[in-house]
Amino acid sequence: MSRLRLDPYILALVATVVVASLLPARGIYATGLGHVTTVAIGLLFFLYGARLSTREALDGLRHWCLHTLVLACTFVLFPALGLLCRLLVPTVLTPELWTGLMFLCCLPSTVQSSIAFTSIARGNVAAAICSASFSNLLGIVLTPLMVTVFIVNGSGGVSFDAVRDILLQLLAPFVAGQLLRRWITGFLTRHKKVLGYVDRGSILLVVYAAFSEGVVAGIWGRLSIVDLALLLAVNAALLAFVLLCTTVLARRLGFGRADEIAIVFCGSKKSLASGLPMASVLFPAGAVGLIVLPLMLFHQMQLMVCAWLARRYADQYSHA
Repeated sequence: MSRLRLDPYILALVATVVVASLLPARGIYATGLGHVTTVAIGLLFFLYGARLSTREALDGLRHWCLHTLVLACTFVLFPALGLLCRLLVPTVLTPELWTGLMFLCCLPSTVQSSIAFTSIARGNVAAAICSASFSNLLGIVLTPLMVTVFIVNGSGGVSFDAVRDILLQLLAPFVAGQLLRRWITGFLTRHKKVLGYVDRGSILLVVYAAFSEGVVAGIWGRLSIVDLALLLAVNAALLAFVLLCTTVLARRLGFGRADEIAIVFCGSKKSLASGLPMASVLFPAGAVGLIVLPLMLFHQMQLMVCAWLARRYADQYSHA
């Protein structure tokens, strides 16, 4: 059971949702919170850009077959499954929850947990670092593009306002972080712990703002216990199917055990850290609360399942 314990940060996210539900920001406080949240999102993506080693990612191009498979699972398989889940509306998923599920499917992979689980499982850690880095670099562009095509404008058009917000709030800070990386890496390393709190605190702020807007707009009146149970079932089926696909594809394509582990953990995970601030930029404020709910549930589910799976791989290795 200790391997399946709740992530303390997930508990903090849940607590933030509860606080926002009971004490939502209204009026001038909501306006001020919106401005602070915009700054926080820009800071988050600046820090993402400053921390992500472009050279390390580019050096990993030698293992291009593995990276191609991981990226295909992240940005092709997942979105295809998300579009297929559109058939579940409205009998299983509400339109808002499908939007959240589709948004989840468009996100890049995680970095830290993908690498950590690959290491625990005795997999190819170097490949996991490169694949997760590639995924996040591409996700800065691909995720907003897919969202605008598949969700924001179902007709396939791209919203100019969405593109402008992506450029100003996400891409520009990220590029600035990349450009300044060589001069500020030392500072970031020395203050890694403090900046970690800044990261997580900023995301909690984004969650509070999103759910405050949602509560004022009446989101909880549109979601029943049955809706939540069905969403959990769909999330579980989605994660199980992708884990199965990554495992089968890795074996059928002749990858070794260490590479298979990197493919499974990098190709099946979705980033909460990138997803929450992106949702605040890409969707109307009153809708963000419900839209990020599938991602928050999926994140905890993937942590629990992948923790068990990593230990299982490690046990197999020790008995080999």
